[in-house]
Amino acid sequence: MSSANNWSRRASLMGGAALLGMGGIARAAGAAVRTTTPIPSAEGYAHVPGGRIYWRRFGNGPKTPLLTLHGGPGAAHNYLLSMQALATDRPVIFFDQLGCGKADAPANDDIYTIQRSVEELDAVRKALRLDRVILYGHSWGTLLAIEYLCQKRGAGVEKLILAGALSSVPQASAGMRRLIDGMPGDYAKKLRGLEEAGKMQTPEYTALAQQFYDRFVLRVPPTPDALASFDALSKSIAYRVLNGPNEFTITGKIKDWDRRADLRAITQPTLLTTGEFDEITLDCHRTIEAGVAGRAKLVMMPGCSHLTMVEQPQQYTRIVRNFLDEA
Repeated sequence: MSSANNWSRRASLMGGAALLGMGGIARAAGAAVRTTTPIPSAEGYAHVPGGRIYWRRFGNGPKTPLLTLHGGPGAAHNYLLSMQALATDRPVIFFDQLGCGKADAPANDDIYTIQRSVEELDAVRKALRLDRVILYGHSWGTLLAIEYLCQKRGAGVEKLILAGALSSVPQASAGMRRLIDGMPGDYAKKLRGLEEAGKMQTPEYTALAQQFYDRFVLRVPPTPDALASFDALSKSIAYRVLNGPNEFTITGKIKDWDRRADLRAITQPTLLTTGEFDEITLDCHRTIEAGVAGRAKLVMMPGCSHLTMVEQPQQYTRIVRNFLDEA
């Protein structure tokens, strides 16, 4: 990786470590897509189980709205904002889930569950009057979208887009372990040695975790929008409670979630996108492609990793737009 990619997503949220290397980055090569005509927008708050979420809507065209579910859990919506370029003929809606970004962040750990997040999605759709919708999820957002549809709550969901997708946390965790094992030199030995010694809060461990992120999460310098999401993640109670200390050590409430056997409940046409170096490995995406009952298409973006919409925003927008425009 180039030394220009000087950022840190934070190796351990449980220790309260702050993001590193965020100064001095003006604008990355993968900057957000800008349209020539201003897109109308609105923002506000909506009540959901446990508190209020913050939402933003771009566009007011006649086509079915696109509702996005950000990753993390806890990353906030900002890193997805290049997708507002899709709002030329339909509303594109982003929101910060509870415990993330500008949403309320209750201190009670018991609030942060998969089921409450599913009910939150229903509440958002009701508040924003989204009877018909195309549902988009990235990373944790794909878990949420799949769980939502497997619970047969998908009335009015016309299409599904899943990016950096998983239908099983154990499968995704196994894939990340393989990626760690495939890192050059004695990387895996050093990383696991520090974990076994209880030294996950040390600068040495943080540096090793950063190598994983630079290779498999974001392979370009972050845009300002991505930095805003990383900052939100660093403060998010949802990440600690639901996920755990870092990307590849999932010990939170989602650690045993597995819907591989239930994917036939998803009947919507489905687009899956991933990067060549995605931390959510290709087998996870192929499992979903083969498992859903609806027509499924898998697109892998060469040279990209987990945040494909940040690394190649224009190409990513084209891929999604083509799917949206399909009959």
